[in-house]
Amino acid sequence: MINGGTRLHVVASGTTTGQRYIDEVLLPHVRHFRGAVSDKFVFMNDIATCHRTLAVQDCLDSEGIQRLVWPARSPDLNPVENVLNSLGRQVAGRNYPPTNKNTLIRALRGMG
Repeated sequence: MINGGTRLHVVASGTTTGQRYIDEVLLPHVRHFRGAVSDKFVFMNDIATCHRTLAVQDCLDSEGIQRLVWPARSPDLNPVENVLNSLGRQVAGRNYPPTNKNTLIRALRGMG
């Protein structure tokens, strides 16, 4: 977001399915973030499979969350993919790159 964002959510273990994405990200975070921003909120996610399930689409529709829709297999057009790429370069360029999941999470949270 131009003037801020939300805290990084880390999926501790396992696979992120569409339902897990709904339960752990969309409903507890995106719904409330949208309410705090305004009715003109437009949600943007990447093209991960779990983001494109019918359950996720139905959830976003039922919550009245407008979204930017990206063509499949077009990461170069999606700003989220470019942000992830930038974060990856920043982490890799650190004097002491992360050596495990916990240090990676701390490094990413410290970049906000």
